[in-house]
Amino acid sequence: MSDFGGMEDLLQDFLQEANDLLSDVDNKLVDLEKMPDDRALLNDIFRGFHTVKGGAGFLNATELVTLCHLTENLFDRLRNGELELTAELMDVIMDATKGVREMFGELGQMVQPQPADPAVIAALKGVLSIGVAGVAHVAVAPPPAADVAQVPPSAPGEPDWNSLHAAVTSEASVAPTQSEVITKAETAIAESVVTPTAVVAQSAAAASPFGRRGTDKPGGQPTSARRAEERGRENTIRVDTSRLDQVLNLSGEIGLTKNRLTSLRADILAGKNDSETLHALDQAVSQLDLLVSDLQNSVMKTRMQPIGRLFQKYPRIARDLARQLGKDVELVLAGEETEVDKTMIEDLADPLIHLIRNAVDHGVEMPEERQAAGKPPKSLVRLEARQEGDHIVLIIADDGKGMNAERIRAKATEKGLISEEEANTLDERQSLNLIFMPGFSTKTQISDVSGRGVGMDVVKTNIQKLNGSIEIRSEPGKGSVFIISLPLTLAILPVLLVLLGDQPFALPLSLVREILPIEQSRIQEVGGKETLVVRGEVLPVITLARLLGWPLERYPEYGVFMQTAERSFILAVDSFAGRDDAVIKSLEDFRPKGVAGVTTLSNGQIVLILDMKELLSDLGQHPDFGSAVRALDFA
Repeated sequence: MSDFGGMEDLLQDFLQEANDLLSDVDNKLVDLEKMPDDRALLNDIFRGFHTVKGGAGFLNATELVTLCHLTENLFDRLRNGELELTAELMDVIMDATKGVREMFGELGQMVQPQPADPAVIAALKGVLSIGVAGVAHVAVAPPPAADVAQVPPSAPGEPDWNSLHAAVTSEASVAPTQSEVITKAETAIAESVVTPTAVVAQSAAAASPFGRRGTDKPGGQPTSARRAEERGRENTIRVDTSRLDQVLNLSGEIGLTKNRLTSLRADILAGKNDSETLHALDQAVSQLDLLVSDLQNSVMKTRMQPIGRLFQKYPRIARDLARQLGKDVELVLAGEETEVDKTMIEDLADPLIHLIRNAVDHGVEMPEERQAAGKPPKSLVRLEARQEGDHIVLIIADDGKGMNAERIRAKATEKGLISEEEANTLDERQSLNLIFMPGFSTKTQISDVSGRGVGMDVVKTNIQKLNGSIEIRSEPGKGSVFIISLPLTLAILPVLLVLLGDQPFALPLSLVREILPIEQSRIQEVGGKETLVVRGEVLPVITLARLLGWPLERYPEYGVFMQTAERSFILAVDSFAGRDDAVIKSLEDFRPKGVAGVTTLSNGQIVLILDMKELLSDLGQHPDFGSAVRALDFA
């Protein structure tokens, strides 16, 4: 049941604006940490919290108003010179913005937000109560426990029956109210110095493992178990009105051309087949073709969004992780105005988070290590986007210690991901690509940041889902660069049409490097497997018929040199039907393995778009071709 009956549209508008505003505040906070005396930044952040507070007040979100009001007052003190910004105070501010974002998540579920973490509220009120300039640190008292001395403790291993009874009956006397907690916390500020993180940990440790959580509301809607990224996926899009005007104008032009075609059709049906009528028909069809292409491009542009909307989330992530690890890292953004399809922006969130966290955790060194190596103590991580032709290129680079190919091979062998024989055949590029294997990690201890060997595997999988590729360049002692190449849009896919007998199939053109004839005299067997030498490189040859499980009636005459992020091979086919820009239709109810989707040709014929990764994974399980495909992994 919604707490905002009749205000749903207003709430969605508020959340969209407020989320953008808070992301901007997060970025300005990272900048403020470098320039604590910048009054323009202080004023901008103050106005940001003030604007969010005003919208929340209109929606009667009192808990959000309270948190924003306290943070707003803190920035008022900062900009008036009554407080000095320290690292500890910045941690309190960051915790407050985190609390605001969590409340946005609750509002997105159409429920009023729960009260903010008492530790954060106590920290904010504690800072405001000091009221003098030059605060060296922020003192925060943990919320006092309820006075339960009169209640005999439960036996070890038994539930806390008193707390459980209070949770069920909603009795308020067992635990102090939030205002009591804050008041007692303020009086204890001078006696106890605890960081907000410690307060949260202490509170969590003291919480009873039984009964209802303190944030639960009787009769309330259950909290969604989806990830925050999935909850935050927007169903709306902002479009420049000039682009909509262009779509409207093209629609009008198409309507006029349609009327012209209808008139010409009537003339032809009436027997008017002279050259002038046929020439007019040809002109009208050509004009319609041009207008439809322009309309298609204009509609695609309405889905394009600046990638800066995604980039603006990452400086805060890099800052928090660097501070957690004791590193000094600055994330530099470039190319934020580059436009990418909206769906692609949402699907890029996870891979970019993993790559940035990987750069901060694995890539850059501790300040003392950098100084010993003759580097500045501050590390730089660069996140850049640019358009190259019909592709978008994303670059994540760091000036850290780089990657050692020999160490990566040894680690993969130690974990049993590859054999020593396979490791000895790998060059530097292939060795670096081993980090994308599931289960690979150079960390010896698992932490909440890394060590489980799943992050880079997720990156590779998600990039491939977007029909993209990822490349690694690294130089020990100087840093690493990850280069992601993506198509401009996922709605239209350039494909190469190949023939197997008379049946056409579509291959993603992004994987095709060249087309070459196959002469059986040039086919060589290496280890019992067919190979072809192309400019000195030995490449495995796989026929499309065997890949699909079809009988091989005659040996193919042509080969398609295909290359993905981690493998290169020759796909042998019978012939070609040309190149096309396929409008992908997904097979939601039934999708055979190895089929990415379908498209329709100009003659109405339905063609399958092949998913080469799935087809090759199936081939790897075949007893006759398993070793050949295993060799492909590192070819």
